[in-house]
Amino acid sequence: MGLGTSIFLIAVGAILNFAVDVQTQGFNLHTIGVILMVVGAVGAVLSLVFWSSWGGFHTSRRTVVDAGPSRRMYQDEVL
Repeated sequence: MGLGTSIFLIAVGAILNFAVDVQTQGFNLHTIGVILMVVGAVGAVLSLVFWSSWGGFHTSRRTVVDAGPSRRMYQDEVL
């Protein structure tokens, strides 16, 4: 689940929990809203925690190795 999906779930859950005033038989819309907000919050936290391992913000260093007057070789190192 991505960060956008998590924010969408939180928004839909908040709408169901706070803005909808409907009485239904068999299920409670407010409970479904709370569940969607919790699932969205957990998904957002997990997305932010694992963002660096998925290729988010990472630092790398490029070292120039001089192989002669007309050639340069590069060595990439991920920190």
